[in-house]
Amino acid sequence: MMNKDLLTIYARFCGRVLAKAHCKTNQGAIISGYIGKGDNFAKAITTFANLYADQTEKDFEEFTKAIRSGELPIAKEFATESVAV
Repeated sequence: MMNKDLLTIYARFCGRVLAKAHCKTNQGAIISGYIGKGDNFAKAITTFANLYADQTEKDFEEFTKAIRSGELPIAKEFATESVAV
């Protein structure tokens, strides 16, 4: 499992890879112009990421609840301590 520091490093790496991929499409200037120079985009993407993370945690809780109740059966070899069956 990733800890906070490792996840931050991973997210930055993914962001750089995505940025480079966009620049290689010759649309870097268009994207940069769309984003602008202020921090509005950074704030918006941070808000989105936090909301997405919250939803992911809720979804995982429902997922594990369904496994525990037997509503969603899983193979015993895939059972772990984090999803006790």
